[in-house]
Amino acid sequence: MEKKEEEMVKYRGVRRRPWGKFGAEIRDSSKHGERVWLGTFGTAEEAARAYDRAAFGMRGALAILNFPNEYPSPSNTSSSSSSLSSSSSSSCLTGQCKEVFEFEYLDDKLLEDLLGYGEMKINK
Repeated sequence: MEKKEEEMVKYRGVRRRPWGKFGAEIRDSSKHGERVWLGTFGTAEEAARAYDRAAFGMRGALAILNFPNEYPSPSNTSSSSSSLSSSSSSSCLTGQCKEVFEFEYLDDKLLEDLLGYGEMKINK
C-alpha cells in the first residue's frame, strides 16, 4: 500500500516516466510558454527541487514552488542579493547558463571613448 501512495505523490513540473524515473520541466513565460526540459531524476523529490530552482531563477519570490520553505520569502529583503546569486548559479546546474549585462545608456562620445573607437580612428 505504501508503494501506491508513493507513486501518487504529485509535484509541480514533475512527471513519472514509463521506466520509473522522474522528468522535470517548466514553462518559460518569456518564450510564450515554451517547455524547458530540466532533466530526468531518480526520485520525484530531486525532480521537484530542479523545478523549484528553475522557477525561482525565472520568477524569483513570485514563483510557486514545491518546497517553498527552502527559499527566502518575499518579505525577507536582507538576503535578496544572496538569493539572486544562488538562483543564477542554480540555473547553471540545469545546463542553461546565461550571462546578462545591463548597460546604462551613455552618449555616443563617451561610449566611443570607452570602447577605444577614437584610438582606432586616429591609428588608421
